Amino acid sequence: MTEPSAPPSYMDATSDKAYPPGVQPTAPYPAPGAPYQAGYPPPAGQPYPPTAAQPYPPPAGSQAYPPAGSQAYPPPANQPYPPTQPGYQGVPAAAPPPSSYGTSAPTSGGGHSDEETGFEGGRGFNNKSIRAAFIKKVYFILFIQLTITFGIVCIFYYVDPVRIFVQSNSWLYWCSYAAFIIMYFSLVCCSNVRRNYPGNLIALMLFTLCLSYMTGTIASFYYVNGGNIVLIAMGICAGITLGVSLFAIQTRFDFTTCGGFLFIFSLSLFLFGFIAIFTYSRILYTVYAWLAAVLFCLFLAYDTQLLIGGRRYELSPEEYIYGALNLYVDIVYIFLIVLSLFGGGK
Repeated sequence: MTEPSAPPSYMDATSDKAYPPGVQPTAPYPAPGAPYQAGYPPPAGQPYPPTAAQPYPPPAGSQAYPPAGSQAYPPPANQPYPPTQPGYQGVPAAAPPPSSYGTSAPTSGGGHSDEETGFEGGRGFNNKSIRAAFIKKVYFILFIQLTITFGIVCIFYYVDPVRIFVQSNSWLYWCSYAAFIIMYFSLVCCSNVRRNYPGNLIALMLFTLCLSYMTGTIASFYYVNGGNIVLIAMGICAGITLGVSLFAIQTRFDFTTCGGFLFIFSLSLFLFGFIAIFTYSRILYTVYAWLAAVLFCLFLAYDTQLLIGGRRYELSPEEYIYGALNLYVDIVYIFLIVLSLFGGGK
């Protein structure tokens, strides 16, 4: 027969002494959910609770987690720690990517896709070197467009055979007008047309030639022997363009938020001009021309701030064709309006 084994001995958690065999501590281990009692080690594999008042372990089905600033307490098995719980010291959840509008403040023009509209909001285009290169590219394209246009205008105005030819072949004017409308809506409404190189440059060149022919044809009807009305209108147009552009760049007023006002102004002016067709009042035509000049000056300020950036809405760096197109149309129409005012109502 084997001898009975000796009863187990117990260690006092508060000292290095061992209890004699058969003698147990005065208090057993704390029951689940009971407050932690100092002097007793935790069960195997379980860390100490962060505070003496913390129940150890958490009751089944409850969320007894430490308060903010305390030591991290392990969550129950197969149950993640709630990310909103104060004091949690685990790995934080990945932050969502920052939004752009800015694009635009509503992002990209109030939730529209930048790929579709070409706009950004909330100052999403903040790289100064990229923006500077974008602005230089737009103004370089604009300079080439204006050089071609005003060169053709001078030829149609000062060269007699050319002037007589364009005046006697009005069908060429209407063909150029139709091509101008088609190319304009293609470049404005179709982002693929104005973004794909080199097709965007070819389309912009055709658009420039069509509008230049239209402008030259209109200017040829204001010819006066020995007069320089075209040169005077060019000078005034250049002064207006420079002044409005500098004002739009340095002012704190955000013209990019006035899109609704510009739309209402344009619609009202269109109806006013339609009514003026059926009247023959020179005063009415003069008022209409001045209102149109104010409208296109506002459009010039609006498009300039879209180009420069730093406002509620701004153009994407891929939209250099769109930026040059808008500024070019604004300047040409300002020139035509000034020419009509100095042309004696022809």
